[in-house]
Amino acid sequence: MLLTAIVGMCLAAPGVPPLDLVAAGIVGIALVAGSAAVVNHVADAHVDQTMKRTQARPVAQGRIAPPQALLFSGLLGLTGMLVLTLLVNPLTALLNLISWVGYGLIYTLYLKHRTPQNIVIGGLFGAAPPLFGWTAITGTISVEPLLLVLIIFVWTPPHFWALALARLDDYRDAGVPMLPITHGVIYTRRSVMAYTALLAVVSALPVVVGMAGLVYLGVVLVLNLRFLYWARKVLVGDCVAPMKTFRYSIFYLGVLFLALLLDHYLILVTSLV
Repeated sequence: MLLTAIVGMCLAAPGVPPLDLVAAGIVGIALVAGSAAVVNHVADAHVDQTMKRTQARPVAQGRIAPPQALLFSGLLGLTGMLVLTLLVNPLTALLNLISWVGYGLIYTLYLKHRTPQNIVIGGLFGAAPPLFGWTAITGTISVEPLLLVLIIFVWTPPHFWALALARLDDYRDAGVPMLPITHGVIYTRRSVMAYTALLAVVSALPVVVGMAGLVYLGVVLVLNLRFLYWARKVLVGDCVAPMKTFRYSIFYLGVLFLALLLDHYLILVTSLV
């Protein structure tokens, strides 16, 4: 998340963004995100206790009491909002507050337990960090950061549904209505494939609008071919493919944003030469 925010900052600047602004932005964004995550840990402690992936969380294990955790969340969120408001700009602070409400309250308390589209709708809040980075530098919203948000938004379903397939029993035992539970495994496999194909198209949009060049295009083509390979493995029912797809998706997103960053500065250097 912080990597994508930093890339958003760098892409928004004509050169190297002011380091003090980058530092303040990253600290503020991290604190607000951490605050929302703590709310999630408190609200879902009973669910986390039943899932292998989350059993070690401190609230789920009882190492930290819910009131203490919520106090910690409040301190993190308030400090983050102050940093963003005073040291970055009010727009970035406002967007982070909206994201906090979206993830910490709307997703955690409502969407996660009521609809199989939980991670699709809730994914919009998790996709916002590149926009935060962009507004931290420019103080404005434009098409470019929204494209970066769109990439993460489309990336989220195959990322999480692959995990849901791999951890199907955990989600069923926890009573979380993930897609393979409500619509079946076959439907979920097809959905992973469909969203991965859509991601291959959406991830090329930065080149279409002139935001990135050939270096990014070459990297993203290779990344997408590999993602499609794993999505097809999921589609045909390969038993180990879901977890490998989940892990690859993390690698995919990190490398994609690093490629954007590399391409951006190569274009700047070339223009100066």
